[in-house]
Amino acid sequence: MNMIRARVGVQQRILPEYRAEFFDTLATACLQGLSVFAGKPRPSEAVESARSLGVAHFSRARNLHFLQGKAYFYWQLGMLVWLQRWQPGLLIIETNIRNLSNALAVRWMHSLGRPVIGWGLGATPTGGLAAAFYHRYLRSLDAVIAYSNAGARQYVSAGIDPARVFVAANAVTRRPTEPPVDRPAVFRDGRAELLFIGRLQARKRIDTLLHALAALPAEVQPNLVVIGDGPERARLEALAWQIYPRARFTGARHGKELDPYFASADLFILPGTGGLAVQQAMAHSLPVIVGQADGTQGELVTPENGWVLPDDDPRTMTTVLEEALNDIRRLRRMGSASYRIVSEEVNLEAMVAAFTLAAETVL
Repeated sequence: MNMIRARVGVQQRILPEYRAEFFDTLATACLQGLSVFAGKPRPSEAVESARSLGVAHFSRARNLHFLQGKAYFYWQLGMLVWLQRWQPGLLIIETNIRNLSNALAVRWMHSLGRPVIGWGLGATPTGGLAAAFYHRYLRSLDAVIAYSNAGARQYVSAGIDPARVFVAANAVTRRPTEPPVDRPAVFRDGRAELLFIGRLQARKRIDTLLHALAALPAEVQPNLVVIGDGPERARLEALAWQIYPRARFTGARHGKELDPYFASADLFILPGTGGLAVQQAMAHSLPVIVGQADGTQGELVTPENGWVLPDDDPRTMTTVLEEALNDIRRLRRMGSASYRIVSEEVNLEAMVAAFTLAAETVL
């Protein structure tokens, strides 16, 4: 693993629990240490925040949130105090236009001749003065790291030198250490098993999934295992009892408790947004069906290993499910492709390698 020969600071709006392992892994590549500066999510956000980091230093920001919706923006109190105390030789910040305090951080770093790398989903199209301001801000950065190739193309279109644009595929799990799962050539008990793992809330679209499954021909309908808990659980269980009794709700499961569910499944589905379990499912040699989410799914999930739902129509989901469940040999090939992708392309180790390459370039 290449090393970053500088003290590194990382700014984030919030520090989700799922991101902690990445920052600790990145910290092991920073010879002079790494500090993460992040605040708390808004009360309305269903985000589990990390309480601490094991290797990296965690400095808490105070997020001031203003307005809502498209007009939302925020300011992070304590930014300059953190920079002055930590004295990073390299700063990595969000490219989020809604953060108004990052421009101040860029000016502080550049006044000392120190580089700044932006990190984000991409340069989302905007118009008017907002676009001009945002593109000027992006061009003030020494390099940017995108979550996907699509995001990288947006940064280049915004005027950033392609040689200063890097891609670190968004990963939440390490490279698998277990061999790929060898599943039988027929469905157990003659019927496929479909698996969902996640928090049971409206944006996960489990109700749409139940309706889509109910519309399948009876002989194709799979058993559905829903793992998770949340505010929608009682309503979803009642709906399943009415229209899709093949669904089974297990409640929340974590860590090794999930292994037998991954092992017995034939297909993993995440019809809504979010979804950290997708890469876990792929590491267990499962083909996947996912919603469009934030755009990064389109490179993690390809026709080689699954399906990205093009819209929110339950009829579309029914069509995709029927196609998937009618060809078990294809499902098994897709499961093997999933394993290869998370082994070779999308994992924490590859993500850290992309960050160290970007750091080496600007340093």
